[in-house]
Amino acid sequence: MDNEITHLPMFYVAGLAVRTINKDGRASRDIGSLWQKFTDGNMAEKLNEKEGNELYCVYTDYESDHNDYYNAILGCKVSSIEYLPEGFTGKAIPAGKYMVFTPAGEFPANIGDTWQYIWQSGIGRTYTADFDVYDVTGKAFEDIESKVYVAVD
Repeated sequence: MDNEITHLPMFYVAGLAVRTINKDGRASRDIGSLWQKFTDGNMAEKLNEKEGNELYCVYTDYESDHNDYYNAILGCKVSSIEYLPEGFTGKAIPAGKYMVFTPAGEFPANIGDTWQYIWQSGIGRTYTADFDVYDVTGKAFEDIESKVYVAVD
């Protein structure tokens, strides 16, 4: 699978969060529920300090690695997490080196396929914060374009 390395500065993401695990389909169900709550509730419009129109799904606060519990936050890039609407969680995404993947195929199956590849690849991950970025502007659900960023050594 094609990828590239990039270095990113620290930035903030705010959104709805869930503690989940990649076991027995739980993460897929939990993150799917986040998508439904976020989009049905028009949550992006509640963020006053939103930067850009992309959606982010951040995977962070890992107990150990991708086989254990972690937090998933579905939201938007914001300029600050100091004052957030009730029910929102903010996270500083650390500056660092990220391996970037561009999923091929139809959304959302392409995201799952990309993560399966990453989990089986042996990439030297840091497990600080990984994230997907979704360009949802004016697109049908299955046509959403995305990139997957994995924090690496």
